[in-house]
Amino acid sequence: MIVTPRRLADEVATRVRTLIEEQGLEAGMRLPAERQLAQQLGVSRNSLREALAKLVSEGLLVSRRGGGTFVRWQHEPWSEQNIVQPLKSLLADDPDYSFDILEARHAIEASTAWHAALRATEADKEKIRLCFEATLSDDPDLASQADVRFHLAIAEASHNVVLLQTMRGFFDLLQSSVKQSRQRMYLVPPVFAKLTEQHQAVLDTILAGDAEGARQAMMAHLGFVHTTIKQFDEDRARQARITRLPGDHNSRENH
Repeated sequence: MIVTPRRLADEVATRVRTLIEEQGLEAGMRLPAERQLAQQLGVSRNSLREALAKLVSEGLLVSRRGGGTFVRWQHEPWSEQNIVQPLKSLLADDPDYSFDILEARHAIEASTAWHAALRATEADKEKIRLCFEATLSDDPDLASQADVRFHLAIAEASHNVVLLQTMRGFFDLLQSSVKQSRQRMYLVPPVFAKLTEQHQAVLDTILAGDAEGARQAMMAHLGFVHTTIKQFDEDRARQARITRLPGDHNSRENH
């Protein structure tokens, strides 16, 4: 039986998906270098490139020129149907509802951090640590994706499926509603340093099994994120008003 190039690319793409699952690669994590991955899968580099391009077009991977190929964050269908769609209509009518979501996260993530400190397995802790390390990426897009995955890894470590699925739904909304603000946070050195410090505090308390410490660290972190994003929005609105003033000829002519 002859395998056509298109079918071969599909087959290799399937094998890459399997490798991602078996190795537990999370959003923001980098795939092995092209040469190494081709050898690992026993395929040519051309076939691998076609397969990776297919997975990029499907949204599973993201490719950075000169920087490698990374796993993108995916949301679950359950979250889409039961949480995301109803809230999307609210956000469409009034984007300020994104701050309602941020406020709701305070209550939910205080709980996920608390339970994660008490229930996290060694595998859970390793995943949270790897996600934290991925937030240190120089690429603001990848760092912000890893930020999301860090919080979701904590929710997973809580071993409460309702909290986890609710978090997944919230982050699907936040990926679109405050994505630019999240990326911007990783472009401002003092903010980046503060985020890293706060994430480190959350990680350390969970690893230490300090439930109350984890809850407090998470609350402090989310308060900072809320305030920072709100400040970014206010600055952007102020700049928009300033840029409109010089062109306001009609208003001047009427006075």
